[in-house]
Amino acid sequence: SRAETAEWVRELGAHDVIDHSRPLLEGLREIGVSSVRYVASLTHTDKHYQQIVEALAPQGRLAVIDDPETLDALPLKRKAASLHWELMFTRSLFQTPDMIRQHEILESVRRLIEDGTLRTTKGEHYGKISAVNLRRAHGFIESGRARGKIVLEGF
Repeated sequence: SRAETAEWVRELGAHDVIDHSRPLLEGLREIGVSSVRYVASLTHTDKHYQQIVEALAPQGRLAVIDDPETLDALPLKRKAASLHWELMFTRSLFQTPDMIRQHEILESVRRLIEDGTLRTTKGEHYGKISAVNLRRAHGFIESGRARGKIVLEGF
């Protein structure tokens, strides 16, 4: 929703950026998009869900990683849209036969970051985890000026 954040997202490779604080459908129309086939909802899914469903093309796909308080899949039925909910720890939690796949995925992402194909969204690094650094990081997030991930290390 801020000019500097929109510019940062473009630097990361986005072709178009819409302001999440405004109606999503209005933002899509402004860039000439009437519907979308794929949506990756990474945060605030419950806030945008109705608009996401409306924006999805018939047989579209919605991927979610956050934890909305409720999520009613029924509105997706009319468009035969599919819902994919990802938790990176599912394989290890349930010790699925393909558990090694998570390691392979993370290794692939690491290589893509190292060769510059993908760029990390790391914003600020606040050093070792401590009460002082936690307060500092939390304050920065609450300020509304943060972009990307805030990192603390050393559990």
